[in-house]
Amino acid sequence: MQNQHPRTIKSFVLRQGRMTKGQEQAMEDLWPVFGIETADPPLDFVQLFGRTAPVTLEIGFGNGESLAQMAATAPERDFIGIEVHTPGVGHLLKTVGEQGLKNVRAMNTDAVDILQKRIPPGSLDRVQLFFPDPWHKKKHHKRRIVQPDFVSLIASRLRTGGVFHLATDWENYAEHMAQVLEASAEFRNLAAEPPYSPRPLERPLTKFENRGLKLGHGVWDLRYQKC
Repeated sequence: MQNQHPRTIKSFVLRQGRMTKGQEQAMEDLWPVFGIETADPPLDFVQLFGRTAPVTLEIGFGNGESLAQMAATAPERDFIGIEVHTPGVGHLLKTVGEQGLKNVRAMNTDAVDILQKRIPPGSLDRVQLFFPDPWHKKKHHKRRIVQPDFVSLIASRLRTGGVFHLATDWENYAEHMAQVLEASAEFRNLAAEPPYSPRPLERPLTKFENRGLKLGHGVWDLRYQKC
């Protein structure tokens, strides 16, 4: 039987960073409450959060500080973050515990697998992809997560009118993102002056963004709506 979801080129390098004691304690104490296991059936968001609310999915949330900040400032929304690096998940859970947030859930796995197998079609209100690995060498561009198949997958999981919000501090990757999204019939650009949008107030400055700004990099936001 043919595999319905064949393995694809990985868009990330799995770095095994060390966890702090605080992160380890947060994983032990809070993962049973806020963590989502990877081997479960398709997600039921109402059951997961105990209410009906718009759901935002963030792919690759890093240390989770900006995700926690967004959740804190938008308590009427629910947030799911997916991150492959376990210390980042531990940091997010630690922050969630310290701030008493109830509208955040975390996954420690590959986002593409989850999108394919566990996110119901048309169920998401927003998808966020902030500062993914740019794979800046030309020979590695095929590893960039933003590719036509990935964009179609995102579109299938967003509701009509839902928003796909991307950001990068690599101009070449921004151009690549815009090229792929502009070629999709499933999205329309929300920018007043396409292809790039000003950073919306709901997106906090991330550590990656601040690092890029200090290096003299620009930052490009792209916001597309599911048709």
